[in-house]
Amino acid sequence: MALTVLIATAVVAVLVVVSHVLLSRVTEADSTNLARTRAEAVAGSVTVDHGRVVLAENDSESLDNVSWVYSDGQLIDGNVPGSVLDRVEALADSGQARTTTIDNTLLYAQPVPLDGHRVVVVVRVDLTPYETSERRNAVLSLILGGLTILLAGLVAYFVVRRALRVVHEMAALADDWGEHEPGRRFDLGTPRDEFGELGRTLDGLLDRVETALADERRLTDEIAHELRTPLTVLRGEAQLAQLSGRQLAPQVVLHEVDRLNTAVTTILRAARTRIDAGTRCDLRAATRQAIAGRRVDLAVPADLDVAVAAELVVAVLSPLLDNGLRHASSRVWVTARTEPEGVVINVLDDGPGFDPAEVDRVFDAGVTAGSGHGLGLAVVRRLAASAGVGVRAIAGGHGSVEVTFPAPVATP
Repeated sequence: MALTVLIATAVVAVLVVVSHVLLSRVTEADSTNLARTRAEAVAGSVTVDHGRVVLAENDSESLDNVSWVYSDGQLIDGNVPGSVLDRVEALADSGQARTTTIDNTLLYAQPVPLDGHRVVVVVRVDLTPYETSERRNAVLSLILGGLTILLAGLVAYFVVRRALRVVHEMAALADDWGEHEPGRRFDLGTPRDEFGELGRTLDGLLDRVETALADERRLTDEIAHELRTPLTVLRGEAQLAQLSGRQLAPQVVLHEVDRLNTAVTTILRAARTRIDAGTRCDLRAATRQAIAGRRVDLAVPADLDVAVAAELVVAVLSPLLDNGLRHASSRVWVTARTEPEGVVINVLDDGPGFDPAEVDRVFDAGVTAGSGHGLGLAVVRRLAASAGVGVRAIAGGHGSVEVTFPAPVATP
């Protein structure tokens, strides 16, 4: 609104100045034409009689006060006021057509060609009516300009207020929908104006909010699943010990508590992880740690490093190994190779494998593929995505999951 008022003020100022300048030129031209016409009328009555310069008509006293005739430097007709006498005589002596202005009066001199005589007619034009007209025009222009600026400001105020009210209402609706109805959308179609673009932007924002809420729910399910498993084992062992009257084996408690602690630590690390440039670990050693007594064949070359922490390798591979052992017929094995995109490790089993129709969804929370891969794979995908690790299931007749770890950057 301020910008509109500023622009309107600048435009009005320019128009007022331009109109004043144009009017000044018009009035100047009109006054000069009037003086020239008056001088020509007087010059037409100048004649030579018996060698003397005389006026054919000289009965108007009004003309004597506004026109004067000089012949050979001498005033022969008219009464020159003392206030302009010097200027009139200077114009008469110049013998040229000239104009000058003094005290709201225009003086115009016009030579009259007469043989043997130097005759100059000087006339006066009162500029007071012209200046009054200019002042009146300037005052009216300023008043109209002020009204125009005021009107522009009011129009801008109401237009902007109305537009911002629409924006405020849309923002309030989007905020309310994001809290209570994340599925609601404006759905304004192809944007045709700024409000259409705003609606599309807010729809995109609501989509991100809905996605964030869905991710939060999935994370809650994953955390609940990962924490429930060791707690269930502990509770079962405690109930068996209570029923049988024996003491609970400390190693069972320690193992499940360690497992619970590892799950919590891994989830927190995944939520906060930022891989530093110098992070690396030995893939074979980390894979052995993930196997941790499981009956798994290891075919990972020695001295093969990856650019992630060993804890992340263990957290990603452990659920894959558990799923492989759960669904294998007799054997689970791990292989590794180096590819241009990084270090690729495969967790394979001789079980039924993944259904080709479901292979792209096996890492979604709550989806069971093959004979029962479930929430554990959803946790793997979240952990892998947090560290820039690629993971995918392969449908090839047996169970196969491929994990691509980034290779460490070679240092000079």
